[in-house]
Amino acid sequence: MILYMHQSGISPNDLSGIISENGEVHIEESLEQIQELAKQKKVVAIGEIGLDYYWNKENKELQQEIFIKQIEMANELSLPIIVHTRDAVEDIIDILKNKKQCKNKGVFHCCPLNRELIKEVLKLDYYVSFAGPVTFKNAKSADEVIDMVPLERMVIETDCPYLSPDPLRGRRNDSRNLKYIAEKIANVKGMKVEEIAEITYSNAKELFRIK
Repeated sequence: MILYMHQSGISPNDLSGIISENGEVHIEESLEQIQELAKQKKVVAIGEIGLDYYWNKENKELQQEIFIKQIEMANELSLPIIVHTRDAVEDIIDILKNKKQCKNKGVFHCCPLNRELIKEVLKLDYYVSFAGPVTFKNAKSADEVIDMVPLERMVIETDCPYLSPDPLRGRRNDSRNLKYIAEKIANVKGMKVEEIAEITYSNAKELFRIK
């Protein structure tokens, strides 16, 4: 079973879209447009939003500002958030714990397999979303991280068209490949694939309040 959902938000990797040719940053105008889109009934979350210091090292303060403003938007609209983080563990956790909490929580999308991050994500009562990287042969911490996450706090995703799981790495990813992620989790948890599919499907419905 697969869920198709609509989200709305400014990713940290898309900030060039709100910066004009003369270098002016149009935050409020862009956020107003996002907020209008997010009022539609089909929109279930604000995201993906967050911090990415791997691809964008020069605009960390701007990323943080826009992340916080979008959490505020999510609170106004009573929506959860979909969090993107890469090489920014300390700042992302500091914001969510100490600067701006999201009332409706959310999910760490394609969550990095970082033990300390996972611990903090679970303390914050967010969901953890596993994608193709948990199947990679060089993902040495995958089993441990999967074991850390309670069944009621995990969901799975493709991150289409990226991060195809083994044995399909290098090809375009799509929802047909979710089975490989479910199989990996089932192996670690000592469960049937069908059980993992049903649990993660149910968790996604609860997270995004889909009837």
